[in-house]
Amino acid sequence: MNGPEIHLSFASELHLFVAAGRRTGRAPMVTDGASTLGHVVESLGVPLTEVGRLVSDGREVTAAHIPTAGEHVEVRAVERPQRIPGAPLRFLLDVHLGTLARRLRLLGVDAAYTNEDPGDAALAALSAKEQRVLLSRDRGLLQRREIWAGAYVYSDRPDDQLRDVLGRFAPELAPWTRCTACNGPLTEADKDSVQDQLHHGTQRTYDVFAQCTECKRIYWRGAHHAHLEAIVEEALRDSAV
Repeated sequence: MNGPEIHLSFASELHLFVAAGRRTGRAPMVTDGASTLGHVVESLGVPLTEVGRLVSDGREVTAAHIPTAGEHVEVRAVERPQRIPGAPLRFLLDVHLGTLARRLRLLGVDAAYTNEDPGDAALAALSAKEQRVLLSRDRGLLQRREIWAGAYVYSDRPDDQLRDVLGRFAPELAPWTRCTACNGPLTEADKDSVQDQLHHGTQRTYDVFAQCTECKRIYWRGAHHAHLEAIVEEALRDSAV
């Protein structure tokens, strides 16, 4: 590029995305004089989904702003909890976030997911069509213009991923109301109506059941219930703080 030089400073939360030399102070950058500020920021590796306010020389500007020579731009992180206007809060997760999807569903959060990768274009289109917040660890996917809203998942550990998403968006929780397999709603099921789908040991041991209204999967408080209950209790405790 051979255009005006501007200076950028990034919030500490965004240092993950930028080169080491741009993580402190006012880092200079030569622009082409025509690109928007949003394009400049993304060219440095920061998805706009992670950007909050953009402040140029003390004045808030939009991502469509075209910076001129000498401007100092502060790139701030999104505020938490982040409010997503325009639709009920619901999510779409990429193929690498299956455990996170199941845990969100366990908490009653609408989380669309498939273990077959439909490709970036299809995910972005579905985010726009159904107005879902796209969750991913793929920066390139989050930079696609078609997505309705998105968020980078900062950790590769499911416990931290769940804590991060709940802390960022503060979704309403309704544990044990959604199918962890397909995302459909659960309803109470009479034991007599589902006993032909149960193993004999389950029939003898358990009396309380729920069933997915969409995929018809049956749920009961089996061997893994204590582990799942611990996840639910932690999420409810954190959300109450």
